[in-house]
Amino acid sequence: MENFIVYGLGGIINKLIPLIMIPVITRLMPDSTYYGISDMANTVVSFATAIAVMGMYDAMYRMFFEKDDRDYKKKVCSTTFVFVLASAAAVSILVVLFKDVLSKYFLGSSQYSFVIYFVAANVFVDTVNTVIASPTRMQNHRKTFLTINAVGPLISYTMSVILLMKGHYLIAMPLGLVVSSLIIHVTYLCINRSWFSPGLFDKDLLKVMLPIGIPMAVNILTYWVFNSCDRLMITNLINVGESGIYAIGSKLGHASQLVYTAFAAGWQYFAFSTMKEDDQVESNSMVFEYLGVISYVITMFVCALSYEIFRLLFTEEYLTGYIVAPYLFIAPLLLMLFQVIANQFLVIKKTWPNMLILIAGAIVNVGLNYLLIPIMGIEGAAIATLAGYVAALLIASVVLTRMRLLKVSGRFMAATFVMAAVMLIWRICFTDKMFYMLLTAVAGGAVIVLLYIKDVKLLYEKIVGRKA
Repeated sequence: MENFIVYGLGGIINKLIPLIMIPVITRLMPDSTYYGISDMANTVVSFATAIAVMGMYDAMYRMFFEKDDRDYKKKVCSTTFVFVLASAAAVSILVVLFKDVLSKYFLGSSQYSFVIYFVAANVFVDTVNTVIASPTRMQNHRKTFLTINAVGPLISYTMSVILLMKGHYLIAMPLGLVVSSLIIHVTYLCINRSWFSPGLFDKDLLKVMLPIGIPMAVNILTYWVFNSCDRLMITNLINVGESGIYAIGSKLGHASQLVYTAFAAGWQYFAFSTMKEDDQVESNSMVFEYLGVISYVITMFVCALSYEIFRLLFTEEYLTGYIVAPYLFIAPLLLMLFQVIANQFLVIKKTWPNMLILIAGAIVNVGLNYLLIPIMGIEGAAIATLAGYVAALLIASVVLTRMRLLKVSGRFMAATFVMAAVMLIWRICFTDKMFYMLLTAVAGGAVIVLLYIKDVKLLYEKIVGRKA
């Protein structure tokens, strides 16, 4: 819990600052097209970075805890660094070479190809940062992580606001990210330089890490399909302006990433440091179940508040984005649940089932995007994203239960049914009726609390007992 809170706080600060700045940024831009272009530029960065990292971050994390030997750990870090440095350079060069193609399909026109130069710079620096920041996390240096995660977004958005006020609408956010990433890069390099030495590169160790990393790279690219393919398809099936509105809806919807980030930051250390304990399956299943019901209850209230939040924070141009926020709020939480249980594949060093399950979910997502976007617009894209995560989570749950690596209780399935019913009521009856939807959310939350009343009482007794 301490790791979840401290690392989560650092991750939350990193996500919270952009969330707070969204209303400011949108008001400084002339229309949604500019925000759409900036968001799609980030989409290219995330896609290319996933390719460049090649899943080596996960492989590095897994192998770091394989032996309690500092020299071995340094060899793991150094081998990963050399490989990722080379792949980052190669992918960044390819991004520049294909700038016109990327600009046409991602930014809506080849006339914006100059933005891709900033994208390439971000890809290189972000890829290398992924590795050089890792020793801080793996050694559990929480205060350092917390501080750097607070400073980075402040630098990025301060510079972006200054550039926007001067009228540089297209490059403001990409350039702000480049400068922020470079400062973070130098900081982590100074802190963790003792962990990286090109002379410790080990080909044999790389051969062990690649079979772990490559399927994870496919997983990350599949996550990209879930998170970004909808924007790409909206840009090409409708226009980049609608993609900008969808991006705003997704950003507010992705406020749940505050919860997800809090989980992910502490989870990885916990998962691997406890992977050899006898009750690992039970502990993992409990984490899955508790995070699931917490996610359900929070999402119910997001459904109730979505319309009023958009009406309060954004101009009329962006108001229609409220309809996608609840779908995209719960989507990262389902990803969080998926990663809790799919981590069992990584623990037993079999990452290919994880990969195949995610690909199946991505196929559902893309197929529904093509079907629903022309009919329902941006809401169709949000529904497709949610459906893809539901499919992946359902398949993984069934497979891991049969492998006896997961236990799912009847009360959790009941809570899932309650969640689905509440979202259906929201969409059919109360999308813009906050009072009635709040009553529905309270009723749904009460049912879930009753299902878990014994656990709530136990938690209360432990908290009271600790204070005493």
